[in-house]
Amino acid sequence: MIRIFGLLTIICAAIATSLPARSEGPVTIFAAASLRGALEAALEGSGTEARISYGGSGAMARQVAQGAPADLVILANAAWMDWLEERGQLADSTRGDLLGNQLVLVGTREAPALEDLTPAGLVDRLDGGRLAVGHTEAVPAGIYARQWMQAAGLWEALRPQLAETENVRAALALVSRGEAPLGVVYASDAEADPGVRVLSRIDPGLHEPIVYPAALVAGRDSDAARAILTRLKSEHAGKAFVASGFTLAGDPS
Repeated sequence: MIRIFGLLTIICAAIATSLPARSEGPVTIFAAASLRGALEAALEGSGTEARISYGGSGAMARQVAQGAPADLVILANAAWMDWLEERGQLADSTRGDLLGNQLVLVGTREAPALEDLTPAGLVDRLDGGRLAVGHTEAVPAGIYARQWMQAAGLWEALRPQLAETENVRAALALVSRGEAPLGVVYASDAEADPGVRVLSRIDPGLHEPIVYPAALVAGRDSDAARAILTRLKSEHAGKAFVASGFTLAGDPS
């Protein structure tokens, strides 16, 4: 009986080694909403299948912390990535800053130029309408927008006029559809939507630096996920991101 069991073990091992290795499934990426379009372009031709879920960085971070099956996470705010790291949700030594961006004030494509960025000038331009922004307590673009308004002395006048959204692309859509006369979004968002025009570029010295950290998720570290992360740091990906209005991490421009 012992000999038969040993023979069966040898046969099973031989069969297992003769079968092709189980291929890894698609890499699941949780990404900030502002990366929509640019991320697909950066991954084009990578040879590794990826599934991308977009949303506000805070929502993405909370879903990862709750066990959502993400392999790679890319957020638009270092604080949310810190939050994940503090909870042991990131794979060791995989976190790094990937991109940068800039805040811009946008209007519809037909909107006239805007030179008066005083409280009175902006309220006058809104004319009873709303200033579309990401949620100023949770969405990175909204947090940066609030910092700018506070530093520029605009917060008290504009706070009652805000239309706060679940992510920056939702704020962009309000302006593009003409439902809000003005919005604060990223330069990359304005680049992506022909329905808006940039009315003013916001001084980056009036808010915290905009960075997009990326990291593999703890327990989801795989060769395929690492290949995607390496691809996002490649020259090809860099050109795609810059063409979409982003800056590369460490690039002073």
